[in-house]
Amino acid sequence: LLAANIGGRYRESQSVRFVRSLRSLISIPAAVMVLAVLTQPAAAGLEAALKALQAGDMPTTEKELQLLAKERDPRAQFLLGLYVYGNPESKLYDPAKATPLLLDAAERGYLPAILPLAGAYVDGKGVPKSAAEAYKWVAIAAHWNVVNADLALEQAAHLLKPDEVEKAKAEAVAYTFKTQ
Repeated sequence: LLAANIGGRYRESQSVRFVRSLRSLISIPAAVMVLAVLTQPAAAGLEAALKALQAGDMPTTEKELQLLAKERDPRAQFLLGLYVYGNPESKLYDPAKATPLLLDAAERGYLPAILPLAGAYVDGKGVPKSAAEAYKWVAIAAHWNVVNADLALEQAAHLLKPDEVEKAKAEAVAYTFKTQ
């Protein structure tokens, strides 16, 4: 259950609070996103995609990012996965397309993709629902000093039993990013 009815009021479950807090942690103002992406080497279509994203033109954003995502550019995968396919307000919303993009980028070490991926595991959107897998990814993010990962880690721990936390921590410590 997502909520329990207590005295006529609904109380959010821990998983709902975790997901909501992750969403608030990853809502990045467009100007910051543009600066973060444009400070990296320029890629064809990325600038046009960001302009389309800022204008709310998801079909153009998708078109501009598709080629780069097919080439496995993690920036394009992240933008497509989080803002185009992963945004419930987008007309192109499709977690089955969003999460694999975020997963590939995260597995190869693109740090901004990790917390949204963890949220997908908590929700079971595009991947099997798994609090342990979410914790593992948040622990990886915390290891690499991703902003707000420590807070998310505390929240994720509440979704698991102590032995599950230890197992997920061990998996996070043992994880190595893919090079290809």
